[in-house]
Amino acid sequence: MKFTPVNSTDARGFTLVEVLVALVVLSIGLLGMAKMVMVSSHSNDSAYLRSQATALAYQAMDSMRANLIASTANGYVTPMSGALPGPAPPDCSAACGNAGVALSDVYTWKLHLANALPAGQGQITTSATFPVIATVVVQWDDSAAQKSIATATNSVAAANTQSITLQTVLQ
Repeated sequence: MKFTPVNSTDARGFTLVEVLVALVVLSIGLLGMAKMVMVSSHSNDSAYLRSQATALAYQAMDSMRANLIASTANGYVTPMSGALPGPAPPDCSAACGNAGVALSDVYTWKLHLANALPAGQGQITTSATFPVIATVVVQWDDSAAQKSIATATNSVAAANTQSITLQTVLQ
């Protein structure tokens, strides 16, 4: 058996097929990377909203700790609703009682919820017994991120409304 070298005319067009296959493989890889970047971006958006909600919940708790008299007397209790609680309270930078400070704090907190989170709502409750336990619940609409993540991973979309609940002992 004798080895004969391949003539250049017999292998014409072979490199063109290799280039086309390499382009197909490269384009599939680039599409996969683009999908991964999109899923990552939506996950980051969802995580950002969660951290904003957590910061706002801690803001409410800090306000309650700063005004213990009103917070233990149910001055910060507010229902879960999208509407702001009544008209804007007076400016409490001057002399203002504990109840007035509580009204101002709740109004400001609800305003921050509405501005920082999509469909942001909050609820504050306190227990009637000693030790006084405050519960802060923050809800928001995370449908944009959840639907896009579910679509990208071919899974069922999670609930659109996300929430966090924090509890602390006030006194």
